[in-house]
Amino acid sequence: MFTGITEDIGSIAAIRRAGGKWGFSINTGLDSRGIREGDSICVDGVCLTATRVDAGSFSADASLETLRISTLAEKKVGDRVNLERAMSADGRFGGHMVMGHVDGVGTIIDLGRAGESLRLKVDAPGEISNYIIRKGSVALDGISLTVNEQQDNIFTVNIIPFTVSHTTLGEKRQRDKVNIETDLIGKYVERFLRKTGRRGMDLNFLYEHGYMKGE
Repeated sequence: MFTGITEDIGSIAAIRRAGGKWGFSINTGLDSRGIREGDSICVDGVCLTATRVDAGSFSADASLETLRISTLAEKKVGDRVNLERAMSADGRFGGHMVMGHVDGVGTIIDLGRAGESLRLKVDAPGEISNYIIRKGSVALDGISLTVNEQQDNIFTVNIIPFTVSHTTLGEKRQRDKVNIETDLIGKYVERFLRKTGRRGMDLNFLYEHGYMKGE
């Protein structure tokens, strides 16, 4: 699991395209002693497994399904990517629960300034828009953000200057693509409601399942 707090901006050093997967070599400023083969690393919001670790770089493979559902298939040598190592059991929870399982690719349809912050408006695929709610959490390219506005498939986020300077979001332009991971909790709630046949939650439901206690 990840928190959506970027640790480093890496760069793609090489791409090896094979039949069933692509191999990526990524340069990073992260201490290689803190990365082992088999570790999970979030690369622009995609959870990948480190297959080789060298001083200043690591390698990871992406399956064809991962390439299909994310922006990794569009990456080129030299492109910069947001990196985060998996959260340790005793680590601090700085963002929100990010799994590195991309739900879909969105398109930036507008960007501008909102005071000192950067304001992005994103068009999300229709099948995931139900999981994006105002004041809820969303991860863009692996970065934990809060949804400020949401209407149909369009949502807006504001990005503070620190995040702009410590991630690749400040390099984005209109019509650029971003990996979107919606809030995990919303998916579980929907799944539970579908399985139980409920159309929603009310006070009786909360009492019944121990979320509230009677006097």
